[in-house]
Amino acid sequence: METTFGMGGEAESVCDIFLRRHCPDQVQRVCLTADADPCVCVGGYPTSITVANGILVSFRRVVLLCHNRPLTGIELESRMDIELARANMIESQIRTWDVLDQRVLDAVGAIRREDFVPPAYRDLAFADLDIPLGHGQVMLPPKLEARFVQELAIAPGDRVLEIGTGSGFQAALLGRLCSQVVSVEIIPEFAEAARARLARLSVTNVTVEAGDGADGWAKNAPYDAILLTGSVPVLPESIQRQLAVGGRLLAVVGSAPIMTAQLVTCVAAGVYRTEGLFETSIAPLQHARGPGRFVF
Repeated sequence: METTFGMGGEAESVCDIFLRRHCPDQVQRVCLTADADPCVCVGGYPTSITVANGILVSFRRVVLLCHNRPLTGIELESRMDIELARANMIESQIRTWDVLDQRVLDAVGAIRREDFVPPAYRDLAFADLDIPLGHGQVMLPPKLEARFVQELAIAPGDRVLEIGTGSGFQAALLGRLCSQVVSVEIIPEFAEAARARLARLSVTNVTVEAGDGADGWAKNAPYDAILLTGSVPVLPESIQRQLAVGGRLLAVVGSAPIMTAQLVTCVAAGVYRTEGLFETSIAPLQHARGPGRFVF
């Protein structure tokens, strides 16, 4: 495959992302010119793209070969609609919620969120709302998932614990930025589906454990970062003690409608600093310990 880009900037990045994601082995040649209306030639077929403020707004008259056959107009339109929705989600929802870490933004853009959403709600994959997963559980809005990851300041060598796997998207996002993720899911059906989904997407550094993570997952401790994807009335000390020195823990603490995202940092052995980040409200973690029910 020969791919030649003749023009830099926004148009190049948007087109490159689309072609690399959907047709990495079938596209024979791509040539962007410096014309006002950039021209893209794929297998000799011209098309045009229009980019405004870094967001793809049209992609017309292209013929891409997929499995040695041209994509139909409906298939192409559907795929481009998804890429447009993904770009708009990042620009209008995530960036505007103070998620500015480029590593996090790149990870969100690289992971196909739509593959983690139940088929009945696939059209809502990029919407700013909770998506039902079944069993009374939800997939959090994209801006919260991205903000949680940013606040944890994940480093490439970190070992991360996620309590509450859900669909597996948050685990995949964490895995994109660190060396290893242990994700614990109390609902066996969710754990099994997440494992299969992550394997299908070649996410190899995430281990999904089926079990109750309300008190953490001590057998793999200590961790450099811990994320609770459900809220807790109070934060059990048993989870804090699973942090390595310098480790960070993010949890949404409180009871509806008043909850606060808190960042706990282990500054020395047995010494923790807690910082309130922002107010929000999310579904509770199953079997979360209430006041007076700590496990020591």
